[in-house]
Amino acid sequence: MPIKINLLAEAQNAEDSRRRDPVKRAIYIGSFLVVLALVWWSKLLLEEFIKKSELNQMQSRIQGRTNEWQVVLDNQEKISDTQSRLTALQKLSAARFLQGNLLDALQHLSYDGVQLANLKVAQSYFSEPGTPSTTSNGHVTPGRPAQATEKIVLTIDARDVSASPGDQVNRFKENLANLDYFKTILNKTNGVQLASLSPLQTGLDGKAFELFTLQCTLPQQIR
Repeated sequence: MPIKINLLAEAQNAEDSRRRDPVKRAIYIGSFLVVLALVWWSKLLLEEFIKKSELNQMQSRIQGRTNEWQVVLDNQEKISDTQSRLTALQKLSAARFLQGNLLDALQHLSYDGVQLANLKVAQSYFSEPGTPSTTSNGHVTPGRPAQATEKIVLTIDARDVSASPGDQVNRFKENLANLDYFKTILNKTNGVQLASLSPLQTGLDGKAFELFTLQCTLPQQIR
């Protein structure tokens, strides 16, 4: 029977040992895991880049909408302020004191024994600052325009030249207070008051007279 001798047996055994070496196998597995981790990390980076791009686009859209919304709110505030001013002007136009109506009413007043010497209309205003419109949670609260409190006082200087100077003063005062126009515009209490009454005087024509002053007060109005 022939005897076979494998002269490469030792080398083959060494090669098999190297192939079965656990360290080398661990290196291979580790290298594979590293490559796998790099691929996974690259995938995460790509996803992060895409998400950041989408986030930036969304933020840009939100900012654009926010700017548009702010413009709308600003316009609402302007409209509200304009409307408040218009309302105030309409109120002032409707309630303003008309000098012509006053003069027309005085023409219908009884002047028996009384001569009008002077008519003065004093209008004074006390201003109050307004408040701007405010916006909270998308809701616009209209502001209040500047206001002025109007005070009107009529002063009438007259002469009582009747046969008995001084007798017509109270009668003239009553006639003035009872005139429909003055009933409408004057204070309900003490609307007409006797402000002054001078002593008896004598004019250049030799006739006696008394000077007197009536003061008429209108209710204060907010303009």
